[in-house]
Amino acid sequence: MKLRLVLCPVLLCLAGSILPAQTAHQRETFRGLTDPQTVSDTLPGPKYMKEHVVDGKLRLTLQDAVVLTLVNNSNVRIQELNIEAAKYGLLGAHSPFDPLVQSSFNAQRSISQASTDLSGVPKQGVPLSTLNQFTQVSYSQTIETGTNFQTNFNVTKLSSNSTNNFINPSISSFLSFQFTQPLLRNRWLFANRAPLVIARRNLRGSRAMFEVQVSNTIQLVVAQYWNVVQARGNLEVARTSLDAAEATYKHDKRALELGALPPLDIYRSESQVAGRRVQVIQSEYALKQTEDAFRQTVGADLDPYFRALDLDLTQSAEPAVELPDVDAATALQQALGKRQELEVARQSLANDDTSVRLAHNNLLPDLRLGGNYSGNGLNQIIVPPQLVATGGFGDSLNQLFGFGYPSYGFSLTLDLPIRNRGAQAALGNALVSRRRDLYTERQIREQITYDVSNAVHQLEQAKISMAASKEAVDLARKSMAAEQRKYELGQGQIFLVLEAQTELATAEQGRLQAEIGYQLAVAALDHATGSLLEPYGVQVAELTR
Repeated sequence: MKLRLVLCPVLLCLAGSILPAQTAHQRETFRGLTDPQTVSDTLPGPKYMKEHVVDGKLRLTLQDAVVLTLVNNSNVRIQELNIEAAKYGLLGAHSPFDPLVQSSFNAQRSISQASTDLSGVPKQGVPLSTLNQFTQVSYSQTIETGTNFQTNFNVTKLSSNSTNNFINPSISSFLSFQFTQPLLRNRWLFANRAPLVIARRNLRGSRAMFEVQVSNTIQLVVAQYWNVVQARGNLEVARTSLDAAEATYKHDKRALELGALPPLDIYRSESQVAGRRVQVIQSEYALKQTEDAFRQTVGADLDPYFRALDLDLTQSAEPAVELPDVDAATALQQALGKRQELEVARQSLANDDTSVRLAHNNLLPDLRLGGNYSGNGLNQIIVPPQLVATGGFGDSLNQLFGFGYPSYGFSLTLDLPIRNRGAQAALGNALVSRRRDLYTERQIREQITYDVSNAVHQLEQAKISMAASKEAVDLARKSMAAEQRKYELGQGQIFLVLEAQTELATAEQGRLQAEIGYQLAVAALDHATGSLLEPYGVQVAELTR
């Protein structure tokens, strides 16, 4: 069964801009990230666990253990959330280019006493009443060249009982266009796109780091799986050794009863039984500890039912294929091309280069070019040279968009810091960070070289140890059979039989340990070369735009 860890595609779609330059940047959409989400304190339980319950036991192959770990392990889920956080970081990096629409409406009624004839009240004693209504709509947006555009439209309606107002009510409309363009600091594309570029690299880096963590987790569960297998094998060897010691003790006890064995010789058999019983007890609790650690990793401890099930690990430690030969140079070349730690380091160095350029940009003077154009209109109908009538809102708009009463201009603004210590410090920090990341990349390469060399040596040692351990078990069995036969014929001694039993148990444990060591060495080599995901069919899906 193949497991595909699919990371949600990262896409951000900005609203279409009226400016052609806005369409030049890399577009993305965040489908689902901006949807309303239900806040819940309940986390899902273990998945795909029931499918592996057979005869009241949790039966797992190594492949099953890897799959259960990747879908249930809490640490994997936590690490995956780092990618989600990086996606939201990229979403936030687009915020400077988000358009903004603002609107407002104000109405103010004012009633006051008239103190002079200049107030224009119809007659003395009548209060001056004024109603002022103001409506405004504005639109602003910054594009990736650093250019900021603003459009403002407002309408003011003034009504009054003053006879001095020859247009009553008066409706004035206003429309303006403004722009500001940086010419030195933050000019054009680089400085304004830099946060986006850094956020995209952070997302790629978080994906690469997640793949590293998935590989580490697979190596952990593989090691724990084989630890359980080894602990169970050690327990079986200890029990077999105990059975052999008890059989020898019963034989000696019968011989003592018949007078064929000196009384003092029985104590040797009894002490061996007692000592091997201690080994069985220690092996049982060692198995429980390794099983508990394994259950936690695969997520079986999340549910009391699965936690109480016995484990039935069916994978055999003995290699099923011919042991391969590994070339250290080829393995190192593969590791340098596939280890995702290097990808994380490359993304960090690329961000450092961007930060250095951005820091140099912030040292520049701030020179801005601005321009504006506006027009206005009034609700009056004029037949030159005099006012004919008071019009309505449509007449005000006709004058406004006729641009018969324009206003326009431009400006240059220069901010020249005498000293800019903050920007200088930011540049210094960026250079230090880049230097640190260069050493980090070199350190990673050194660690990869060591990991590959160590894994190759470990694999070679495991192959030699397996061959030697099989021969040791065969010889130990023959030795025990010979000593047992001589003892039964009365030509041997009891301590030689017991010693042969101990040697056989030690040889069998050594063979099991060698087989487990080989399996762990294979996993270590795959991990060192960045190929550990492939044998188990795990894929971390590529991020798409």
